[in-house]
Amino acid sequence: MAIDKVHEYLKKWGVDKDILEFETSSATVELAAQTLGIEPARIAKTICFKNGESAMLIVTAGDAKTDNRKFKDEFGFKAKMLTPDETLEFTGHAVGGVCPFGLENNIPVFLDESLKRFETVYPACGSSNSAIKLTCQELDKYSLNKKWVNVGKGWELT
Repeated sequence: MAIDKVHEYLKKWGVDKDILEFETSSATVELAAQTLGIEPARIAKTICFKNGESAMLIVTAGDAKTDNRKFKDEFGFKAKMLTPDETLEFTGHAVGGVCPFGLENNIPVFLDESLKRFETVYPACGSSNSAIKLTCQELDKYSLNKKWVNVGKGWELT
């Protein structure tokens, strides 16, 4: 199971014990926020994009949408999300539990500036009923973030 892989991955920092598992689904931003009792924006959603023949992940705040112009300016190609099957193939995580931890393949992870307005955020942990509370500094470290980017839109208004 992917959550087991995430547990193993996060052990190296001693935070695997901090993974939260729920009786209810946290597969969407709304469900995760409801389950955790927090505002949806604090959910750190991981989006999978094609990157040539490979893939890449961008983690954004729950209220951010991808700005296609900013994405192309940053990466030099058009944003195209992976299918659920491709997501599972490249990350080892099914849609609803995708996270930047314990990835199946060595694909780059980028964190979006939309996250920085929060003291703590909650990314998933490999299953549709898990999360972990992290500071942005911890998320940066544990995700092996390549770089902070600004490819989101819609969140500046909140």
